[in-house]
Amino acid sequence: MFALVDANAFYCSAEQVFRPEWRSRPIVVLSNNDGMIVAANRLAKEAGIQKFKPYFEMKSLCEQRGVIALSSNYELYSDLSAKMMEVIGRFAPEQHIYSIDESFLSFKRCFPAIQCLRQHASELRRAVWKECRLPVCVGMGPTLTLAKVANHAAKKIEQYNGVCVLDSEQERLKVLGVLEVGDVWGIGRQLSKRMNTMGIYTALQLCAMPIGLVRKNFNVEVERVVLELNGQVCKTWDVARADKKQIFSTRSMGNRITDLESLQQALAKHAAIASYKARKQGSLCKIMMCFASNSPFDEKPVNRKLIHNFAYPTADATQLTSVTTSLAKALFQPGVNYYKVGVGLLDLSNGEHEQFDMLNPTPNNTELMSVFDGINQKYGTDTLFLGAQGINEKWGMRRDRLTPQYTTRWNDVPKIRC
Repeated sequence: MFALVDANAFYCSAEQVFRPEWRSRPIVVLSNNDGMIVAANRLAKEAGIQKFKPYFEMKSLCEQRGVIALSSNYELYSDLSAKMMEVIGRFAPEQHIYSIDESFLSFKRCFPAIQCLRQHASELRRAVWKECRLPVCVGMGPTLTLAKVANHAAKKIEQYNGVCVLDSEQERLKVLGVLEVGDVWGIGRQLSKRMNTMGIYTALQLCAMPIGLVRKNFNVEVERVVLELNGQVCKTWDVARADKKQIFSTRSMGNRITDLESLQQALAKHAAIASYKARKQGSLCKIMMCFASNSPFDEKPVNRKLIHNFAYPTADATQLTSVTTSLAKALFQPGVNYYKVGVGLLDLSNGEHEQFDMLNPTPNNTELMSVFDGINQKYGTDTLFLGAQGINEKWGMRRDRLTPQYTTRWNDVPKIRC
């Protein structure tokens, strides 16, 4: 059996951890520069707030319904996620962290050590709430896709009370019968529309399709989904989370960039973020793209990009930052108020197969990057950073509704008066 543990409205729940008085209040969390609603808890949705809508369109309704709107506190979310995953990992011999708020568990060969999976899942929920004050739901099934289905049922169907275990054929068919095909993991909006035209509206109807007909009308991924819905294991950790072939770090500026130094600092910041993502998945970059633009609504829209080819693939932050600093000089144009900048790492290769060359004048300093990443993981993002990023980010994103970084910033650590 596999399990998927997923936090409920994670960004909103994380904001409530250190503010107990908010736990019965509707909350939304906004995107970069407070532009769009990216998270909304159940009470906010019941108040009529829609996700992925610009905040200015929902602002009056939020004020009218008493909805608390907050800026994204990424530092807090990342730290609480790490603590939550540590607790979840204690409940199974194998764990795969799928995203910031989702984690798969494997319970192979766990009987009779774990005799009742429902009770075990309930204990997991209680432990996460007791130690992290984060509400989670647990779904269990014989495949990863069915675990995802069970998790959806645990969240949406009240009778399950946060725990759904598909350990019988009757239970599996019952849940698949009420699950819309568009909510199945791996079936997107376009595929679900196409399936609707074929008379397939529920997950049960999808899993009942003959596999030959699935193979004829869809791709191999849909075939795997159908087989998994029928209890046949086709997906593994690696398939569930394949390495990215391209990595981008881009952001709209809170304040427009008007000078070369600020542009160099912003690009260096994005180079550091992108290089860390590449190192995290063990990839090396052969081609890097830097781009900068003003707003498309400006009188004279400007959108410039430059590409650099590395002689030797790298994910070394010092090398990437050095190149972005040089490219920034060519990207910069006086009189342009840059609104959006970014860095893209293209043509990624597996770092395990790196071909070393004695003639390489700047080999990757893996030991330095390991220490660099280790310090930042232990003490928080940007505890250690390259000076090219600058110290005061005047161009940084706007977060006017930011809550304290309770667990990662000394000045924000909660004070208890006894």
